[in-house]
Amino acid sequence: MPKQVQGGKTGSFDPDVKVRHFCSKSKLFFILSAALILISILSTFTGVDIALEFKGGTIITYSYVGDIDENTVEQELSDLVGASVNAQVGDSLNSDAKTLSLSFSSDEGLTVERQTEVTDKMQELYPDASIELLDANDVDARSGSEFFSKCIVAAIFAALILIVYIALRFKQISGWTAGVCAIIGLLSTLIVTYGSVVLCRFEIDSNFMAVILTLLGYAVNDTIIIYDRIRENQTLAPGMPIEDLVDISSSQSLRRTLRTSITTFCSMLVVTIVALVMGLDSILSFSVPMMVGIVVGTYNSICFVPSLWVWWQKKRGITALKPLPKKAKV
Repeated sequence: MPKQVQGGKTGSFDPDVKVRHFCSKSKLFFILSAALILISILSTFTGVDIALEFKGGTIITYSYVGDIDENTVEQELSDLVGASVNAQVGDSLNSDAKTLSLSFSSDEGLTVERQTEVTDKMQELYPDASIELLDANDVDARSGSEFFSKCIVAAIFAALILIVYIALRFKQISGWTAGVCAIIGLLSTLIVTYGSVVLCRFEIDSNFMAVILTLLGYAVNDTIIIYDRIRENQTLAPGMPIEDLVDISSSQSLRRTLRTSITTFCSMLVVTIVALVMGLDSILSFSVPMMVGIVVGTYNSICFVPSLWVWWQKKRGITALKPLPKKAKV
């Protein structure tokens, strides 16, 4: 049962805050995090859909009227060109006609002759659909690979900067271990988010990279706030057991963290509902992984990272933090 925080001889805590004993459940948190990471990694073996922008190929867009069955189109054209085909319908903004986007995965793209055969086949399958060619583009896989590589470099660079920043800002609470723990929690969030993308059968595309880069800045924010609380409470209760200090600090941050996360999650939920109603799959591949990342990131910030930091400190023989010097800034 949670208990109220009591004031101490050297200072006082907010009496309205109830302490949740997170550190006492550290084994549960470690097992849960390990299970989520393992499931996410194993999801790779179910098959990863990589977007055309990273693989290379050709995108052909048609306008049409009436109804077209995407599965039939994919099957027929796949047999015709001997390559995987992804068909996606949409609404035209310029007329009452609809659009059909065909993505062909190929290292060299489709030749002009092949594109003509595809158009003839579409008109043969749906002679009454008034099918007209709108656009045809070849996608170079090298440009996609360069974009992917730059995103990975940016993510690694951001992680290193975060470790250094946390180490310097929170050196009073053993900053380097705090920084490494925060990055481990962030990596856990990103891995589980990747797993959700794979299991939901979304493509690894620019939307996925946008989610990863967004979570790099968002997911670690709550962890930094808890670290800041630990540093403040260090002066109010010098010598307090490290588990109690972290439990109090996490409990003080809990309400604010949940409010922020729930607000952001609800925003993404509204976007997801609208995308489902309007059939906007391209938006779903961003909003759904973001919701997963928000939930997992919040869990990691409150439960996993502080517990991991306490475990690491105790392994180093630190059971209580030393009081800050009087002139130290808090």
